Amino acid sequence: MNNLKLGVEVASAHDLTAKDGQGTASPYVELHFDHQKFRTTVKEKDLNPYWNETFYFTISDPKNLANLTLDAYVYNNAKGNNVKSFMGKVHINGTSFVPYSDAVVFHYPLEKRSIFSRVKGELGLKVFVTDNPSIRSSNPLPQMDTNSHGRNESKDSRRTFHHLPNSNSNLHQPQLPAQQPYIATGSQPQPYAYGLEDTRSQHQNQNQSQSQPRVVRMYSGSSSQPLEYSLKETSPFLGGGQVIGGRVVSRDNRRASTYDLVEQMQFLFVRVVKAQDLPSMDVTGSLDPYVEVRVGNYKGVTQHFSKTSNPEWNVVFAFSRERMQATILDVVVKDKDMLKDDFVGIVRVNLHDIPTRVPPDSPLAPEWYRIEDKKGEKRKGELMLAVWMGTQADEAFPDAFLADAAMSNVDGSVSSMYTRSKVYHSPRLWYVRVNVIEVQDLVWGEKTRFPDVYVKAQINNQVLRTRPVQARTGNALWNEDMMFVAAEPFEDHLILTIEDRMGPNKDETLGKVFIPLNAVERRADDRFIQPRWFNLQHPGDHDVDEKMKDHKFATRLHLRICLDGGYHVLDESTQYSSDLRPTAKQLWKPSIGILELGILNASALHPMKTRESKGTTDAYCVAKYGHKWVRTRTVIDSFVPKFNEQYTWEVYDPSTVLTVGVFDNSQVENDSGNNHKDVRIGKIRIRISTLETGRVYTHSYPLLLLHPSGVKKMGELHLAIRFSSTSMVNMMYMYSSPLLPKMHYVRPLTVVQLEMLRHQAVSIVAARLSRAEPPLRREIVEYMTDANSHLWSMRRSKANFFRLMSVFNGVFAVSKWFGEVCLWKNPITTVLVHILFVMLVSFPELILPTVFLYMFLIGLWNYWFRAQYPPHMNTRISYADAVNPDELDEEFDTFPTSRNPDLVRHRYDRLRSVAGRIQSVIGDIASQGERLQGLLSWRDPRATLIFMVFCLIAAFVLYATPFQVLVIVAGFYVMRHPRFRHRLPSAALNFFRRLPARTDSML
Repeated sequence: MNNLKLGVEVASAHDLTAKDGQGTASPYVELHFDHQKFRTTVKEKDLNPYWNETFYFTISDPKNLANLTLDAYVYNNAKGNNVKSFMGKVHINGTSFVPYSDAVVFHYPLEKRSIFSRVKGELGLKVFVTDNPSIRSSNPLPQMDTNSHGRNESKDSRRTFHHLPNSNSNLHQPQLPAQQPYIATGSQPQPYAYGLEDTRSQHQNQNQSQSQPRVVRMYSGSSSQPLEYSLKETSPFLGGGQVIGGRVVSRDNRRASTYDLVEQMQFLFVRVVKAQDLPSMDVTGSLDPYVEVRVGNYKGVTQHFSKTSNPEWNVVFAFSRERMQATILDVVVKDKDMLKDDFVGIVRVNLHDIPTRVPPDSPLAPEWYRIEDKKGEKRKGELMLAVWMGTQADEAFPDAFLADAAMSNVDGSVSSMYTRSKVYHSPRLWYVRVNVIEVQDLVWGEKTRFPDVYVKAQINNQVLRTRPVQARTGNALWNEDMMFVAAEPFEDHLILTIEDRMGPNKDETLGKVFIPLNAVERRADDRFIQPRWFNLQHPGDHDVDEKMKDHKFATRLHLRICLDGGYHVLDESTQYSSDLRPTAKQLWKPSIGILELGILNASALHPMKTRESKGTTDAYCVAKYGHKWVRTRTVIDSFVPKFNEQYTWEVYDPSTVLTVGVFDNSQVENDSGNNHKDVRIGKIRIRISTLETGRVYTHSYPLLLLHPSGVKKMGELHLAIRFSSTSMVNMMYMYSSPLLPKMHYVRPLTVVQLEMLRHQAVSIVAARLSRAEPPLRREIVEYMTDANSHLWSMRRSKANFFRLMSVFNGVFAVSKWFGEVCLWKNPITTVLVHILFVMLVSFPELILPTVFLYMFLIGLWNYWFRAQYPPHMNTRISYADAVNPDELDEEFDTFPTSRNPDLVRHRYDRLRSVAGRIQSVIGDIASQGERLQGLLSWRDPRATLIFMVFCLIAAFVLYATPFQVLVIVAGFYVMRHPRFRHRLPSAALNFFRRLPARTDSML
């Protein structure tokens, strides 16, 4: 029996021609193959549609497959008169059909039907051949007029059955490889039927089958969002085996690889170390050698050295094994020349003889190879090489130059620097506390007036001033505190200047002092720091030791300075902090677990720029947790990049957030000197406390980005995440410990101080990371740390307001229910409430045990409906799907605004500043209410378990204890003497502050 079928996945189209006279179109795709026709759904008003729909054609004669052709026509659907207009076509010969394992999505340029056709754009198709017997052919369309191309398709449109959207159906593939973002689990599924009756029965079968990948919703009720923006749970084949239901099922008994959360990728590594005694090909005897490494159509080139026959390169090239179609590795030595490079020699290596290296084996030792001429005869000169097969777990992979056909469009020397994967560490940040006490023996110029002096303190670009004080006796007293942020290693000095305010915008410097931060005393608690007197330098002196001065300057400044290491320096939004440890390392506690992240691949990315008149994207990912930033390699010119890189972090607190961002690399162009900014594509946040211990989460996350025109889905990112706990007892104990270090409660900082210091911390981190190689640019750091989240936004204010209303929906529902009870709408319910009321009044000691027992039962009931996925950004909660253009224009406006004249600008900015604080307060109130909801929602499984155990114990304790005793004890505890109070928050309050809120789902 012939089971051979042709599968066609219609992925997307880009930059189509507008057809409806309004600058847009409603496209669909019609497929023709072997006298069969299928059609996709219509995408209304979209010039860059995404279908992701799969069709299966029956191949009548497999022997004649090479002579068959697949035609894909793109049409515009006109609603009014049921006609279609031609937008382009793609013609694929049968000789290019490949098995499923070799198939990828390829973007074909649309062709004209005639010389008068107006066509542009691309169509993304994935075409493959499969013989899986469980896959049935799709139902074809009713017979249509093949020559109409503009007339009515069918007289009875009610009998035309369209293919269902591929949000689910594209997942039903026969054993999809791991690089696909949507992968079915379990047994092989049956494809969709297209008739209405068959569709209903098929959906019933889906409810009975576990083989379908699940499209998970963020929240129920009003918080739901379109399926396009939802998470998709996948079941990929990773290094340790297939992930099924959060567990890794090994395919065989092989030892698990180092990278067990990503798909293993095979690479051919070629290390070009050095050469010796190379012959000169020039009559002058000079030689400018370089090496060209070739495998088929892929090549890598080293830099050239001038006038030497013994160069040393020590560079590594990596070639993807799945793309190699050659059996010989050519390593060619050439002589750089002005017109044409000369051939020096060649080394040929048979790929079948190359060994495979598996870490933790030691690196392969390089060997000397005699170079040959083009005829294969030995020639003077040797080349030292090391050639081996390996994976991305190889130590040479991060620094290897990935040779790819896409690299031919970019500058190799630039791309090798800006495309490699790297790990960065944020600098250790300190708070610098400066207590300005007094100044003595001031010397000022005008003796006819008393100076109005103040102290200006500066570290780099951070400047603070004390209040002005009139010094009648030459002395002035302030006793004011100022806080700064500094980073190790300390590169800047603390500069204090005494200035006299002589008039508006007219200040005179009376003295200054330079204090190296390395010499400042450090403390990890609130112990008293002894003040010191500092002799001020003359205003005309600059960074010169005062001991070398010929003259004396009598003015002294009394200061108390210290580096406060007991605080956690906030460099992220407080809602999404990835680290809560203090600066001083001696205060750090042992880690409670390990977080492992596998960045698998991305799919359906939008073109972010043009190269050679064609849309393209050079994507890479950045992940941040704690002090450690990681950056994947950049995949050049691909809308479906595969990264397959795995990283690990130590976890010190479960109430922290991992952030993963996707960016387009703008530094790999040949004109990289233009300093273009890397463009953001999307961002994902995952709170550690919402992850179950030991479970492997494999989901495809939509990359949602807010544009001035509204929210857009920029693609999807496929991740594998696992959180492993080292000690469950220590983790449970963390829920009762303070969220922030002790100093934040003993000597708290104001909200205004924290916001100002956070802005300075972000600037310092961005400046330090931008000096790395390759640099982690400022726009990336600001986007990952939500540096501008405090600015005013009408959309965020509305979202926080509706979050607040959602919190009180339960109270409103109870009030409505009680009103119905009073109105006797349900007599049975009303009678039962009366009986319960009489019972509780008669036995008041049952009130609290009943409430806690009821809450325990609610938590137990909600356990069966707990979420099985990490939370993700929700467009409905973020109020991004109903925002109007004027509000978006205000949100994307600069600060200060550029829309109004000076007076209006001042008022407008003041309003935005005040409204931004109001929005933060509303958001904080909403977060408290959402934490109450999270007590029994299993959003944080460990916290809910702790609270349920507490409720159960409290129910029995309260039942056994007289109610009057409890009231007296509670009253005495609330009114206890201050001597019995502790400055740190209680365990119950610490537990409540650690509960997750819906801030993780805010866009």
